[in-house]
Amino acid sequence: MGTRTSLAILGIAAVALLPSAVVAQAPDPAVGTWELNLTKSTFSPGPAPKSETRTYAMAGKKLKMTSIVVDAAGTKRTVRSTYTVDGKVYPVTGERGVDSQSLTQTDRYNVEGNIMYKGKVVQTAKRTVSNDGKVLTIWFKGTDAKGQKIDNMLAFDKR
Repeated sequence: MGTRTSLAILGIAAVALLPSAVVAQAPDPAVGTWELNLTKSTFSPGPAPKSETRTYAMAGKKLKMTSIVVDAAGTKRTVRSTYTVDGKVYPVTGERGVDSQSLTQTDRYNVEGNIMYKGKVVQTAKRTVSNDGKVLTIWFKGTDAKGQKIDNMLAFDKR
């Protein structure tokens, strides 16, 4: 095989690998601001919050989540966490009965994990971003700060 042929094959191989390298470096599809769609969400046992605005932003190589929730009684709270979806435990602030989380990426659009309090898993969670990037859905199952069983599905629309 000649030098030109070898260079051509290397060039084609490099171009073929380029899309996967670009996808690997693309930001998390959850990055942006999301508004809770109460009509598409379910809360068991409830009650549903009055509103929630959730923002994801890159902070270096970590994802920073800020959620502003107005609960059913009208009390506003801010929940925060800065993390990587690497299975390690990261702190969560502002949520009653939750102090940390551990998340892993299952594919580009899906993240699964454990929500913890004092080292004990109290909820499991799954986050999915639709392929078109317009809907963020999060499922929480487990127990809340009052010890009640919950099975919530939160649907968010991209702002």
